[in-house]
Amino acid sequence: MPCETPPSRGLETIMLLAIDTATQLLSIALHDGDSLLAEYTLTAGRQHSAILAPLIKQIMTQATLHTDDLTALAVAIGPGSYTGLRIGVALAKGMAAVNDLPLVPVATFEAITAAQEARSSTLPLIAAIPAGRNRAIWAEYQRQDDSWRERRPPQISSWPDLLASCSQPGLISGEITEAGLRAICAAMANGARIQLLPPAERLRRAGFLAEVAWRRLRDCEGEQPFPADQVMPLYLKTPG
Repeated sequence: MPCETPPSRGLETIMLLAIDTATQLLSIALHDGDSLLAEYTLTAGRQHSAILAPLIKQIMTQATLHTDDLTALAVAIGPGSYTGLRIGVALAKGMAAVNDLPLVPVATFEAITAAQEARSSTLPLIAAIPAGRNRAIWAEYQRQDDSWRERRPPQISSWPDLLASCSQPGLISGEITEAGLRAICAAMANGARIQLLPPAERLRRAGFLAEVAWRRLRDCEGEQPFPADQVMPLYLKTPG
Protein backbone atom coordinates (compact mmCIF):
# COMPACT_ATOMS: atom_id res chain seq x y z
CA MET A 1 0.00 0.00 0.00
CA PRO A 2 1.61 3.31 -1.02
CA CYS A 3 2.15 5.81 1.74
CA GLU A 4 0.16 8.98 1.27
CA THR A 5 0.84 10.75 4.55
CA PRO A 6 3.58 10.71 7.34
CA PRO A 7 3.22 9.91 10.99
CA SER A 8 1.72 12.65 13.14
CA ARG A 9 4.14 11.65 15.91
CA GLY A 10 7.89 11.78 15.61
CA LEU A 11 9.52 8.55 14.55
CA GLU A 12 12.14 9.11 17.23
CA THR A 13 9.46 8.17 19.78
CA ILE A 14 7.86 5.33 17.86
CA MET A 15 6.51 2.31 19.70
CA LEU A 16 4.96 -0.15 17.29
CA LEU A 17 2.93 -3.26 18.08
CA ALA A 18 2.79 -5.84 15.27
CA ILE A 19 0.09 -8.53 15.14
CA ASP A 20 -0.04 -11.64 12.93
CA THR A 21 -2.96 -14.07 13.23
CA ALA A 22 -3.11 -15.09 9.56
CA THR A 23 -2.97 -18.84 10.31
CA GLN A 24 -3.06 -21.10 13.36
CA LEU A 25 0.29 -19.52 14.17
CA LEU A 26 0.01 -16.39 16.33
CA SER A 27 2.82 -13.85 16.61
CA ILE A 28 3.08 -10.38 18.18
CA ALA A 29 6.04 -8.04 18.60
CA LEU A 30 7.03 -4.66 20.03
CA HIS A 31 9.49 -2.56 18.00
CA ASP A 32 10.78 0.96 18.74
CA GLY A 33 12.46 1.52 15.38
CA ASP A 34 15.90 0.69 16.75
CA SER A 35 15.27 -2.55 18.63
CA LEU A 36 12.90 -5.50 18.71
CA LEU A 37 11.89 -5.14 22.36
CA ALA A 38 9.74 -8.25 22.75
CA GLU A 39 8.19 -10.97 20.64
CA TYR A 40 5.89 -13.95 21.20
CA THR A 41 5.28 -16.61 18.55
CA LEU A 42 3.28 -19.75 19.21
CA THR A 43 0.91 -22.23 17.62
CA ALA A 44 -2.49 -21.06 18.86
CA GLY A 45 -4.65 -23.44 16.85
CA ARG A 46 -8.15 -22.01 16.80
CA GLN A 47 -7.74 -20.10 20.09
CA HIS A 48 -6.81 -16.70 18.65
CA SER A 49 -9.87 -14.96 20.07
CA ALA A 50 -9.09 -16.27 23.58
CA ILE A 51 -5.31 -15.80 23.49
CA LEU A 52 -4.57 -12.63 21.49
CA ALA A 53 -5.77 -9.87 23.83
CA PRO A 54 -4.27 -11.43 27.01
CA LEU A 55 -0.99 -12.01 25.17
CA ILE A 56 -0.84 -8.37 24.11
CA LYS A 57 -1.49 -7.31 27.70
CA GLN A 58 1.27 -9.65 28.88
CA ILE A 59 3.87 -8.42 26.39
CA MET A 60 3.08 -4.79 27.25
CA THR A 61 3.35 -5.48 30.99
CA GLN A 62 6.63 -7.34 30.67
CA ALA A 63 8.03 -4.47 28.58
CA THR A 64 6.82 -2.05 31.32
CA LEU A 65 4.63 -0.27 28.78
CA HIS A 66 0.96 0.64 28.50
CA THR A 67 -1.13 0.64 25.35
CA ASP A 68 -1.14 4.46 25.63
CA ASP A 69 2.61 4.30 24.90
CA LEU A 70 1.97 2.87 21.43
CA THR A 71 2.42 5.26 18.51
CA ALA A 72 1.67 2.82 15.67
CA LEU A 73 0.38 -0.65 14.93
CA ALA A 74 0.91 -3.16 12.14
CA VAL A 75 -1.17 -6.18 11.21
CA ALA A 76 -0.94 -9.09 8.79
CA ILE A 77 -3.84 -8.69 6.35
CA GLY A 78 -3.54 -11.94 4.43
CA PRO A 79 -3.80 -14.09 2.60
CA GLY A 80 -4.63 -16.62 5.28
CA SER A 81 -7.38 -18.05 7.43
CA TYR A 82 -10.70 -16.19 7.30
CA THR A 83 -11.26 -16.43 11.06
CA GLY A 84 -7.65 -15.75 12.03
CA LEU A 85 -7.36 -12.68 9.83
CA ARG A 86 -10.70 -11.32 10.97
CA ILE A 87 -9.69 -11.57 14.65
CA GLY A 88 -6.29 -9.94 14.22
CA VAL A 89 -7.41 -7.15 11.90
CA ALA A 90 -10.47 -6.33 14.04
CA LEU A 91 -8.44 -6.06 17.23
CA ALA A 92 -5.71 -4.00 15.57
CA LYS A 93 -8.29 -1.61 14.07
CA GLY A 94 -9.97 -1.23 17.44
CA MET A 95 -6.70 -0.46 19.22
CA ALA A 96 -5.67 2.00 16.51
CA ALA A 97 -9.04 3.77 16.60
CA VAL A 98 -8.95 4.34 20.36
CA ASN A 99 -5.84 6.54 20.17
CA ASP A 100 -6.01 7.56 16.50
CA LEU A 101 -2.86 5.64 15.59
CA PRO A 102 -1.60 4.65 12.14
CA LEU A 103 -2.25 0.99 11.30
CA VAL A 104 0.17 -0.40 8.71
CA PRO A 105 -1.24 -3.32 6.68
CA VAL A 106 1.39 -5.92 5.79
CA ALA A 107 0.80 -8.91 3.51
CA THR A 108 1.36 -12.27 5.20
CA PHE A 109 4.12 -13.34 2.84
CA GLU A 110 6.08 -10.13 3.42
CA ALA A 111 7.02 -11.35 6.91
CA ILE A 112 8.32 -14.59 5.36
CA THR A 113 10.38 -12.89 2.66
CA ALA A 114 11.68 -10.25 5.11
CA ALA A 115 13.27 -13.06 7.12
CA GLN A 116 15.34 -13.96 4.06
CA GLU A 117 16.53 -10.47 3.13
CA ALA A 118 20.10 -11.20 4.18
CA ARG A 119 20.22 -14.34 2.03
CA SER A 120 22.56 -13.86 -0.93
CA SER A 121 21.11 -16.73 -2.98
CA THR A 122 19.72 -15.85 -6.40
CA LEU A 123 17.36 -18.86 -6.37
CA PRO A 124 13.62 -18.22 -6.44
CA LEU A 125 11.85 -18.37 -3.07
CA ILE A 126 8.52 -20.11 -2.50
CA ALA A 127 6.64 -18.71 0.52
CA ALA A 128 3.84 -20.96 1.77
CA ILE A 129 1.17 -21.14 4.46
CA PRO A 130 -1.54 -23.77 5.07
CA ALA A 131 -4.84 -23.54 3.20
CA GLY A 132 -6.61 -26.59 4.67
CA ARG A 133 -7.41 -29.95 3.06
CA ASN A 134 -3.70 -30.64 2.47
CA ARG A 135 -3.36 -27.54 0.30
CA ALA A 136 -1.12 -24.50 0.52
CA ILE A 137 -1.42 -20.81 -0.22
CA TRP A 138 1.84 -19.90 -1.90
CA ALA A 139 3.62 -17.24 -3.92
CA GLU A 140 6.96 -17.21 -5.68
CA TYR A 141 9.58 -14.48 -5.34
CA GLN A 142 12.80 -13.63 -7.16
CA ARG A 143 15.76 -11.79 -5.68
CA GLN A 144 16.16 -8.36 -7.25
CA ASP A 145 18.78 -5.94 -5.97
CA ASP A 146 18.40 -6.08 -2.17
CA SER A 147 14.82 -7.31 -1.93
CA TRP A 148 12.42 -10.03 -3.04
CA ARG A 149 10.07 -9.24 -5.93
CA GLU A 150 6.85 -11.17 -6.53
CA ARG A 151 7.23 -13.52 -9.48
CA ARG A 152 3.95 -15.40 -9.09
CA PRO A 153 1.04 -13.96 -7.09
CA PRO A 154 -0.54 -15.85 -4.18
CA GLN A 155 -2.56 -18.89 -5.21
CA ILE A 156 -3.99 -22.06 -3.69
CA SER A 157 -2.69 -25.46 -4.78
CA SER A 158 -2.28 -28.99 -3.54
CA TRP A 159 1.28 -29.65 -2.47
CA PRO A 160 1.99 -31.96 -5.44
CA ASP A 161 0.69 -29.31 -7.85
CA LEU A 162 2.71 -26.61 -6.11
CA LEU A 163 5.92 -28.61 -6.37
CA ALA A 164 5.24 -29.50 -9.99
CA SER A 165 4.70 -25.89 -11.04
CA CYS A 166 7.22 -23.91 -8.96
CA SER A 167 10.57 -22.90 -10.40
CA GLN A 168 13.53 -25.21 -9.86
CA PRO A 169 16.07 -25.02 -8.42
CA GLY A 170 14.44 -23.04 -5.65
CA LEU A 171 14.00 -22.43 -1.94
CA ILE A 172 10.90 -23.14 0.16
CA SER A 173 10.04 -21.23 3.33
CA GLY A 174 7.01 -20.52 5.48
CA GLU A 175 4.56 -22.58 7.48
CA ILE A 176 4.77 -26.15 6.17
CA THR A 177 2.25 -28.76 7.31
CA GLU A 178 3.00 -32.47 7.75
CA ALA A 179 1.37 -33.13 4.37
CA GLY A 180 3.62 -30.48 2.86
CA LEU A 181 6.74 -31.98 4.42
CA ARG A 182 5.83 -35.43 3.10
CA ALA A 183 5.24 -34.04 -0.39
CA ILE A 184 8.51 -32.10 -0.34
CA CYS A 185 10.49 -35.14 0.84
CA ALA A 186 8.89 -37.31 -1.84
CA ALA A 187 9.64 -34.73 -4.53
CA MET A 188 13.26 -34.40 -3.42
CA ALA A 189 13.63 -38.20 -3.41
CA ASN A 190 12.43 -38.15 -7.03
CA GLY A 191 15.05 -35.59 -8.00
CA ALA A 192 13.28 -32.28 -7.46
CA ARG A 193 15.84 -29.47 -7.13
CA ILE A 194 14.33 -27.73 -4.14
CA GLN A 195 15.76 -26.74 -0.78
CA LEU A 196 13.57 -26.60 2.31
CA LEU A 197 14.92 -23.95 4.66
CA PRO A 198 15.51 -24.89 8.34
CA PRO A 199 12.51 -24.57 10.71
CA ALA A 200 13.89 -21.53 12.54
CA GLU A 201 14.37 -19.67 9.26
CA ARG A 202 10.89 -20.63 8.04
CA LEU A 203 9.09 -19.38 11.14
CA ARG A 204 6.78 -16.45 10.35
CA ARG A 205 7.53 -13.89 13.07
CA ALA A 206 5.87 -10.60 13.91
CA GLY A 207 9.31 -9.09 14.48
CA PHE A 208 9.86 -9.13 10.71
CA LEU A 209 6.35 -7.82 10.11
CA ALA A 210 7.19 -4.95 12.48
CA GLU A 211 10.35 -4.09 10.54
CA VAL A 212 8.43 -3.97 7.25
CA ALA A 213 5.90 -1.64 8.87
CA TRP A 214 8.62 0.52 10.44
CA ARG A 215 10.25 1.09 7.06
CA ARG A 216 6.92 2.18 5.59
CA LEU A 217 6.32 4.62 8.42
CA ARG A 218 9.85 5.97 8.05
CA ASP A 219 9.34 6.57 4.32
CA CYS A 220 5.98 8.26 4.80
CA GLU A 221 5.66 11.96 3.92
CA GLY A 222 2.15 13.08 4.90
CA GLU A 223 0.44 13.94 8.18
CA GLN A 224 -1.95 11.06 8.83
CA PRO A 225 -0.49 7.83 7.50
CA PHE A 226 -2.22 4.48 7.19
CA PRO A 227 -5.74 5.21 8.46
CA ALA A 228 -7.08 2.22 10.38
CA ASP A 229 -10.54 2.36 8.82
CA GLN A 230 -9.05 1.57 5.40
CA VAL A 231 -7.36 -1.66 6.49
CA MET A 232 -9.17 -4.78 5.29
CA PRO A 233 -8.29 -8.50 5.32
CA LEU A 234 -7.11 -9.99 2.02
CA TYR A 235 -8.71 -13.31 1.09
CA LEU A 236 -8.06 -15.39 -2.01
CA LYS A 237 -11.64 -16.58 -2.22
CA THR A 238 -15.01 -16.01 -0.61
CA PRO A 239 -15.08 -17.76 2.80
CA GLY A 240 -17.09 -20.96 2.93
